[in-house]
Amino acid sequence: MSHKNSSLKDFQTILDEIKKSEATHVKVAVADIDGVLRGKYILKDKFFSSVESSFGFCNVIFGWDSADVCYDNSNYTGWHSGYPDAQAKLDLSTYRTIPWDKETPFFLGDFEDGQGNPLAICPRQLLKKTISKLYQAGYLAKMGVEYEWFNFKETPQTWAEKKYISPEPITPGMFGYSLLRSSLNQPFFEALLKELNQFRIPLEGLHTETGPGVLEAAILYSDPLEAADRGVLFKTAAKEIGYRFGIMPSFMAKWSENLPGCSGHVHQSLWNKAEDTNLFYDAKDPHKMSALFKNYLAGQLHCLPEILPFFAPTVNSYKRLVDGYWAPTKSTWGIDNRTTAFRVISATSKSTRLEARVTGSDINPYVALAALLAAGLYGIEKNLSLQAKPIIGSAYKDKTTERLPRNLQESTQKLSQSKLARELLGEVFVDHFVKTREWEWRQFQDSVTHWELKRYFEII
Repeated sequence: MSHKNSSLKDFQTILDEIKKSEATHVKVAVADIDGVLRGKYILKDKFFSSVESSFGFCNVIFGWDSADVCYDNSNYTGWHSGYPDAQAKLDLSTYRTIPWDKETPFFLGDFEDGQGNPLAICPRQLLKKTISKLYQAGYLAKMGVEYEWFNFKETPQTWAEKKYISPEPITPGMFGYSLLRSSLNQPFFEALLKELNQFRIPLEGLHTETGPGVLEAAILYSDPLEAADRGVLFKTAAKEIGYRFGIMPSFMAKWSENLPGCSGHVHQSLWNKAEDTNLFYDAKDPHKMSALFKNYLAGQLHCLPEILPFFAPTVNSYKRLVDGYWAPTKSTWGIDNRTTAFRVISATSKSTRLEARVTGSDINPYVALAALLAAGLYGIEKNLSLQAKPIIGSAYKDKTTERLPRNLQESTQKLSQSKLARELLGEVFVDHFVKTREWEWRQFQDSVTHWELKRYFEII
């Protein structure tokens, strides 16, 4: 889709509306390297001055992990830099008002360097750069994110008091596509449907998935930047709405070894610049796949083993990527096959598309969508052909394809050594991302887990 959403108000109308509103403050936010929203309220007057230029935001958000522990291996910032302010520029096209926060005006921002150029390690800027490359090559993309996530009868306080063990799901048992379970927590369910739509996160579908307290939401497709904005905002919005009902949503990839993990599947298609032709569709092909579609898919299959941390960014991500649990373990593809990494949905001229199934609900949508687009464009530019045949039946039984890395350390090492990854997303971003994943693995290696205590405490 086009870079501008025609349904949005023009910028001056937005500014006039905020001036006339009863709001005293505006809420602004930026996404860190993990896709966690970091934000603050600013006075309305400061907002208007920020629109004219930019505003300061401590650059520590790219210098610490999701637990606010500062990296000791970052070149961008650290104790050596004194953690100065970075400059953030608000994107007025992201304007929303927050239904559950007295209609407070809300905006997302991007980071710039000291000269007004995009900051290379800013995830949203990374996606914008990738979209620009795609546009220069003659294509527009349409993308949509769908999330699975578990919901628990917990608050941050009760979860801490439990020492982060044994959360209580909002419903028991396995009951996918259940009308009963959705009615059991109907006020929460209704609030998600109504308030997310009011917050400009339209849902195509919302239903229970198989697992205690698990839901799945399909967010309406759009252009990639808007799709990623919706993906990032969805997780924070679902959590804020959940708090109101004493419910804590969790988007970690897998919270229990006995249950399926949580996906963050990404649907993709390429269109012409007029947005009236799906370039993935070919009526004459047996699978309705155009030559361009095959090149694009071949690029993603080729790149996946070297860029897996962009789709599986945490230690926990790899607990989801195991055989027999609805998540892929190899770089495979198939026609409407949910055991493969990439599922081709062969449909009409409007809806033929590719679903990336390797991505989990713990992705940073800006990074994941940028990596998918860059890998697909690589396949087109290199005219890669589909070497492997579509998997029929279980991809877990495929003996011809090498297994994907089994943990964050292994996958990060591949990424660190990859010239291809740097060609796709740039040296500066990849090097910074690698350091953050190496840090993440080190934190895990230094920790003593519940599994170790259970296994060794008494017996050894």
